[in-house]
Amino acid sequence: MIKTFPGGIHPPQYKSLTAEKSVETLPLPQKVFIPLGQYTGAAATPTVSVGDKVKTGEKIGESNAFVSAPVHAAISGKVTAISMHPHPVVGREEAIVIEREGDEWVELRGHSSYEILTPGEIREIVRSAGIVGLGGAGFPTAVKISPQKQIDTFILNGAECEPYISADYRLMVENAEEIVTGMKILMHALGVNKGYIAIEDNKPQAMREMEKASSSEPGIKVVLLRTKYPQGSEKQLIKAILNREVPSGGLPPDVGVVVNNAATAKACADAVLLGKPLIERVVTVAGPNVVEPKNIRVRIGTPFKDLIEFCGGTVETITKLVAGGPLMGVAQYSLQTPVIKGTCGIIVFSSKDVPDFRPSECIRCGFCVDVCPMGLLPGELATYIEKEQWDECEKSGLSDCMECGSCAYICPAKRQIVQLIKYGKAKIAAVGKKGLLGEGFSLT
Repeated sequence: MIKTFPGGIHPPQYKSLTAEKSVETLPLPQKVFIPLGQYTGAAATPTVSVGDKVKTGEKIGESNAFVSAPVHAAISGKVTAISMHPHPVVGREEAIVIEREGDEWVELRGHSSYEILTPGEIREIVRSAGIVGLGGAGFPTAVKISPQKQIDTFILNGAECEPYISADYRLMVENAEEIVTGMKILMHALGVNKGYIAIEDNKPQAMREMEKASSSEPGIKVVLLRTKYPQGSEKQLIKAILNREVPSGGLPPDVGVVVNNAATAKACADAVLLGKPLIERVVTVAGPNVVEPKNIRVRIGTPFKDLIEFCGGTVETITKLVAGGPLMGVAQYSLQTPVIKGTCGIIVFSSKDVPDFRPSECIRCGFCVDVCPMGLLPGELATYIEKEQWDECEKSGLSDCMECGSCAYICPAKRQIVQLIKYGKAKIAAVGKKGLLGEGFSLT
C-alpha cells in the first residue's frame, strides 16, 4: 500500500536532470570557508588561530552548548583568516578560511563493529564527528538521538521530495549498505528494534537497493510513499507511516519516534566504523541554467562557484541562485557562498526561468488551506502579520507552520504567504518572548 498524508502539492519534479547520474567527486578546492555556525544551535568557537596549520578532519571549532556540533577542517593547509563571510542560510557568518597545502588527514580511528559500543559511546562519536541532519534542517544528530522520552520507532527519511534534488537518491542507489548500517547504529543508540525506510514512489531503484540492503533485518521495513510535497517532513512521514500526529508545538519524540535523513545515517556509519568526521557531503547542482547538472561529492566550505564551474558553468547570466530546493531553499547573493553541512542542492536560474510574480489582494479561494500539510489557514496568518495582529497569529498556530511554501506555490493571487510567515516569526522571536511585543513593534 502506498502511503501519504493530508494536504500537500504536486509540483513538477525535474529530477531526471540528475537522478540517473552517478555521484562525481569535485577536485579539492584551493580555499574553503568553514562557517562556525552551520547547523541549528549555538555556533562554534574557533579552536585554531590565523597562521595555524591544520589537517583534514581536524577539529577547528566547537561549543560547550548541548545543542551544538563541532566543525572540522575540510582540507589540510594554513588558516589564513577568521572573518565574516557569505552564508547560505543567515546571510553572513564568521568563518574559518583555510588555504590548501596538500591533503594530509588526521589519524582516523574507527570501530570494527557498532555492537560493541554503548548508546552513550555512539552518541559521543556522532557528536565529536560534527554530524547534523543533512536533509537541510541541520539539527545536531547527537542531540536527536538523546531524547528524554521513550522511543519505539525509528524512521529513515529517504523521501527527498523537493524538485531537482537527487543527492539522497543517488546515495541510496550507490551506498545502500552503508546507509542501512548507519540506520542500525542510530537504532542501537536509541534502543529501538522497529524501523522504517521511507521512500517516495518516484524512486524505484532506490527502493530496490534499500530493500536488498535491509533484507536480512527483520525489524526494518521499506515503506513506499506517494510522491507529494512536503512528504519528506518529519511530521508528515510520521502521519503517513504510523498514523500518529505530533501535537501542536511538539516534536517527534512526543509520539515515540525519531526521524533521520538517509545521508545522515551514512555519515554516522562513516564516523563510527571509519572514525571519519563530517567534512564532505553530496550536493545536487541543477536548474535550467546549468550546462551539465550533476550530483557532486564536495568538501564542506567549498564555494558554490567551484561546483557550478565543475558542471560546465551556466547557459546564461545567473538571475537567481538558490541553496537547497526551489520551495524551501534560500536565494543567495554571492557565488562565494560555501557549501555547509545542510546544503543538499544548488539550483541555478536565468532571467527567462524566473517569472515576474506580482502579488495581488487575497481572492479568498481557500487553495492555501487545502494544501497546508499542518491544517493551518496560511492566508489568514499572512493577513494577521500584514496588520501586525500578533495575538491572532499565536492563536492561529503561527509557530506550527513548517514554512514548506505550499501555500505560496498554489496561490493564484501570487501572495508572498510563506515569506510573510517567516518574517512574522522572526519579528516575534526578536522580542525574546512570545506575547510580550511592546510598543513600537512594527513590520517596517
